[in-house]
Amino acid sequence: MTLLELEDVNVAYGRIQALRGVTLSVREGQIVSLIGANGAGKTTTMKTISGLLGLQSGRMTFDGEDLTRIRADLRVRQGICQVPEGRGIFPGMTVLENLDMGGFVRSDRRTPAFAEDLERAFTYFPRLAERRNQVGGTLSGGEQQMLAIGRALMARPRLLLLDEPSMGLAPQFIAQIFRVIEEINAEGVTVLLVEQNATQALGLAHQAYVLETGEVTRSGPGSELLADPSIQDAYLGVS
Repeated sequence: MTLLELEDVNVAYGRIQALRGVTLSVREGQIVSLIGANGAGKTTTMKTISGLLGLQSGRMTFDGEDLTRIRADLRVRQGICQVPEGRGIFPGMTVLENLDMGGFVRSDRRTPAFAEDLERAFTYFPRLAERRNQVGGTLSGGEQQMLAIGRALMARPRLLLLDEPSMGLAPQFIAQIFRVIEEINAEGVTVLLVEQNATQALGLAHQAYVLETGEVTRSGPGSELLADPSIQDAYLGVS
């Protein structure tokens, strides 16, 4: 079943056209990756899906419902959660408080189910459990990325938007982040991934799209694009 669909989506920043007729779909249960150079429109696509940017024209649907006029906060309640580029944690709040804020849309925050989800986040990221009372702003970059993902999971998303989760991280953190992404997906969460590491992104993806200057220029199974010589030359450093 198609969970998310964008049809001929156009978005602009003033006179600058950022997305030009973007059409893509995300099937439920998939990992879908967006790759492209800096400025290609990847983050703009994510912000448009989450409701932080409006459409000039086009249509977006989530689980068959038109998203176009739905506010960003209501999209979270529908099950769309974004982990933004740069993490966006609350630096003056503890790890536990950050995770608690991730579940602000839930009505069961004082129930065993909420506590179980909190423990699941700590299972994904044991380092967060060790630092549960530490202020978020004092965590390393890798730990902050773990916290940002854990916070989004506390909302019980159906669709998790991950924008550059490995950016600026040490190799050991990158390996853990991608392992957890696979685990999250295996447990039923659909993932839309924007990632500078195209090899990792395509290796994980059931389906992938290539964005160039705001337009989708290629799409196909992740494994197919990973093996394509033109993709290797442009994005994987292989020639």
